[in-house]
This record gives sequence, structure tokens and C-alpha cells, in this order.
Amino acid sequence: MGGLLERVTPAAPARVHLLAAAVLWSVVGAGLLAAGSVWTVGGAPWARWAIPAALLLGLFKSALVIDRSAVRITERIESRGDGRCLGGFLSPGTWAVVLGMMAGGRLLRASSLPRHWVGLLYVAVGAALLRSSRVPWRRWRRAAGTA
Repeated sequence: MGGLLERVTPAAPARVHLLAAAVLWSVVGAGLLAAGSVWTVGGAPWARWAIPAALLLGLFKSALVIDRSAVRITERIESRGDGRCLGGFLSPGTWAVVLGMMAGGRLLRASSLPRHWVGLLYVAVGAALLRSSRVPWRRWRRAAGTA
């Protein structure tokens, strides 16, 4: 059974895992930032003026919280080495957090909160993820020999 599992598992080098982490953080961060900006600008007239504050909050969140997670995730990828399942670039616990955040975002969008408030939260979280994506991008460049 172990042989079959090894043959069907999409294994990849650690540098591909680092690329997957960098792309995931960048795409999700940019998507949240874009959606949040559109919702905020389309909401209450005052809300568009709160976007810089949401961006600043996101940058603080990145520096104080998200960067540490990015370092931990990239160190885990590097320590596991090559030939691991591509889906394993995040630990099962981190995948659970990702699913929880997706569910939380869905609940926020379905809530009675005005869309511009949800948009400001998305701007902050998107900015944090996008800024912290620099950690796996740097590790990927180093692993690819282009740093």
C-alpha cells in the first residue's frame, strides 16, 4: 500500500513548496485587498477615507503576527526537504486555520454588517498577507539560487 501511495502522491522539491506558499499568500492577499477596496469604495462615502487606516492596520498585523507564521511555515517546508506531497506545504493545523478563515469570511459576507465594514477588514487582512508573502518569496528565490 505504501508504494501505491507514493506513486500517486504529487511530490515536489522544497523550492516548489516554497513557491506554492508564496503564490497562495500573494494571490489571497491581493484578492482580499482588491475585493475589500471595491466594497469599501462602493459603500458609505466616508469609508473610502478609512482605507489608508485599514492598510496601516494590515501592515502592523503583518509585522507583529503574520511574518512569524510565514517564517514558521517556510522553515517547516525547508526542514522537510524534497520529495514531499505538494499539499503538505502547509501543516494540517495550518490548513484547518485556512479553512476556518474561509468560513469566517463567508459568514462575514452573509452577515448583516454593511459591506464597507467587511471591506475594510478584507483590506487589512489582504495587506497583511500580501506584505508577509515576501517571506516565502525570499526563501523561494534563495532555494532557486536567484537570491
